[in-house]
Amino acid sequence: MALTKSFKEIVQERAIRSAKFRRALLTEGIENMLAGDFNTGKSLLRDYINATIGFEKLAAETHLKPKSIMRSLSADGNPTSKNLFAIIHTLQQREGTTLTVHAK
Repeated sequence: MALTKSFKEIVQERAIRSAKFRRALLTEGIENMLAGDFNTGKSLLRDYINATIGFEKLAAETHLKPKSIMRSLSADGNPTSKNLFAIIHTLQQREGTTLTVHAK
C-alpha cells in the first residue's frame, strides 16, 4: 500500500514553495466570508494559518490567546469583528499584501 500525505502536509509544502498559493489561500478565505460562506472562509483561514505563521505566533502578534483564535475559526466558532479584523490585518502584514474590497 502506498503511503500518502495528509491534506495539511500538502497545503503546508505548497505554501512554503509558493507565495502566489499563500496569497490565493488567504484571499479565497476572505472572499468566501464576504460572499456569505463564513464556514468555508474560516476553514481556509485555518489552513492558511496552519501552513504559515501558526496559531502561537499569530496569537502573540494579535495579542489574542491561541485557543481563542482556534475556537473562533472552528466550524462552530463565531469570532468578534474586532478579533477577525486583527487576525486578517496581521496575516496581510506578514504576507506583504493588502486586500481591498471593490463594489460591483
